[in-house]
Amino acid sequence: MTARIAFVASDAPSAQTARGALVTRYGTVPEEEADVIVALGGDGFMLQTLHGSQHLPAPVYGMNRGTVGFLMNEYSETDLLDRLAAAEEAVINPLKMKAQTVDGKMHDALAINEVSLLRAGPQAAKLKITIDGHLRLEELVCDGALVATPAGSTAYNYSAHGPILPIGSDVLALTAVAAFRPRRWRGALLPKSAHVRFDVINPDRRPVMADADSIWVENVLWVEIQSEPSIEHRLLFDPGHGLEERLLREQFV
Repeated sequence: MTARIAFVASDAPSAQTARGALVTRYGTVPEEEADVIVALGGDGFMLQTLHGSQHLPAPVYGMNRGTVGFLMNEYSETDLLDRLAAAEEAVINPLKMKAQTVDGKMHDALAINEVSLLRAGPQAAKLKITIDGHLRLEELVCDGALVATPAGSTAYNYSAHGPILPIGSDVLALTAVAAFRPRRWRGALLPKSAHVRFDVINPDRRPVMADADSIWVENVLWVEIQSEPSIEHRLLFDPGHGLEERLLREQFV
């Protein structure tokens, strides 16, 4: 039986053109009726699609019409049905962020790649780090810090010199961004079950913002982060080009 495909695309002209060609060739259905969702764009659009379809049973197969395309497969129009039939599935869980701002408001968000805290003023941020209720770092003076999933470990985390994590590992990366004190402290590896809390020291003079997959919260007072196992994102990849292989390959370039 032919799979019912929902084609979605970013606003980029190349993605819109690709969607038109694929819809003409294969037809399309609404996402709610699809057996598989095909996302056309870059990694940013893939994250947007995963967030938007997390309540649906259909897995997401991405084809790159952007730049890096780490979460995407190569684009081709002619052999899509065969590729979908042979695709390998990777299941990832997002991070859940809860944050309170200095005005007392609460904010919740989900992040597939990472939750990051960044200084929002001219002075370095000062953060206190607590893991599972135990104070682990009294004061981190830095430009920021982040918690990354294995799927997101090659993104901002890797640029900040954090470790690349195997996709099947039950581990999160806690990585500092330009740490000043403790000097050269770059973070820690945490179990996936860890509950991470950042408290902002002197938030009036040293404001900090939090970001969960491009959902920004300004002037945070504290941020709590933990994995959300009740939500599963299903991604499809061509055989031999899945997340596990890509994460391994990134460590040898």
